[in-house]
Amino acid sequence: MSSSSANGSFCFSSECVSMGHPDKVADQLSDAVLDSLLKHDPDARVAVESLVTTGLVVLAGEVTVHNEAAMRALGEAEETARETIRQIGYDDATSGFDYRSCAVVRTLHAQSADISRGVTSAHDKEEEQGAGDQGLMFGYACDETSSLMPLPIHLSRQIIAKLTDLREQGVIDWLRPDAKSQVSVEYRGDKAVGLPTIVLSTQHTEAALDKPSDPQSLMSEAARRKLIAEVIRPVVMSECPALWSDRIRFHINPTGRFIIGGPHGDSGLTGRKIIVDTYGGWGRHGGGAFSGKDPSKVDRSAAYMARHIAKNVVAAGLARRCEVQFAYAIGVAEPVSLWVDTFGTSDLSNERLVEIIRDVFRPLTPKGIISYLKLKRPIYLSTARYGHFGRQGDGRTWEETNRAADLKSAAKSMAVRA
Repeated sequence: MSSSSANGSFCFSSECVSMGHPDKVADQLSDAVLDSLLKHDPDARVAVESLVTTGLVVLAGEVTVHNEAAMRALGEAEETARETIRQIGYDDATSGFDYRSCAVVRTLHAQSADISRGVTSAHDKEEEQGAGDQGLMFGYACDETSSLMPLPIHLSRQIIAKLTDLREQGVIDWLRPDAKSQVSVEYRGDKAVGLPTIVLSTQHTEAALDKPSDPQSLMSEAARRKLIAEVIRPVVMSECPALWSDRIRFHINPTGRFIIGGPHGDSGLTGRKIIVDTYGGWGRHGGGAFSGKDPSKVDRSAAYMARHIAKNVVAAGLARRCEVQFAYAIGVAEPVSLWVDTFGTSDLSNERLVEIIRDVFRPLTPKGIISYLKLKRPIYLSTARYGHFGRQGDGRTWEETNRAADLKSAAKSMAVRA
């Protein structure tokens, strides 16, 4: 929250989309191709963008690989795309988009030699790797939830994850892959005190309608109640039971019906859900998307490192909220700036925290970050499903709080020297 709202009341909302949302389909296709190449070539240079629409997938971008196995994987990009679409749940041709019948167009070429030169050498230090582009990257953490994420995006993601589980397990058999959630949280000062509104829109079959045979029929009240009882309520009661009340306003499929969905209902592009991917609008965003980019692209790797640092600062108890910014120049290894803001929640000055961070986390070069976080692995497809931050496992080293003790120690040492 902004410092101006620290003592007042306000409402903040965040949204999440499911793996079947067309933009998320595109993100997953890009990261699936990336993973298929990193599996065989950890040094692959990849920047893949995807477009999906009715019956069509387009894979475009720059790819450079260095061995025959990776070349074969690149040649199998169409199969990789189809398998990813199948896993998402688009397996029925009558939906207008499915893994068997969609056309897959590949327009992939080698990385620009000029960009490659800047990445593989940092001017006079050829052993160091330069940043793959200029740009700003932010990381954020707060003590509001166990995941050290803001509550609105945390709840929105948990609702979508629960909905997806029920769909995949067949518990609610009329669900389809495309869905969106949105949670509004009321705050008094820095404390969450209520949930004014929760929105859930989910694709469904005719079985969820009042009159399945009527083309004008709308989602039944029983279906709406089922989504509240079996999806939303369990999430809220698990994460923040004190906020559940009969005053919550629910908007379940507010347009009335959502049968046409996914890429058939709307085209999708890689990189259009960057706020869903991060902090739900709570923390700042530098503007660069993540999916389809290998870790030499600091849009991705430095954003992961910024989250890791911010999370460890909060886990160490040095601040209740922390935001970290990096800025890089293409071909230059060291960040051109490092900025920290704790929004008045730390006993340490922001400048002192910068000193501590630079002491504990080094080097902060692309090569150093990639090595430290072990990013040259095929770990990226799952990040494109429920956000890149706030979930443990699946190789998400940036979510570990293993440096909290080191930060505490560095802060104590600095206090003694002062």
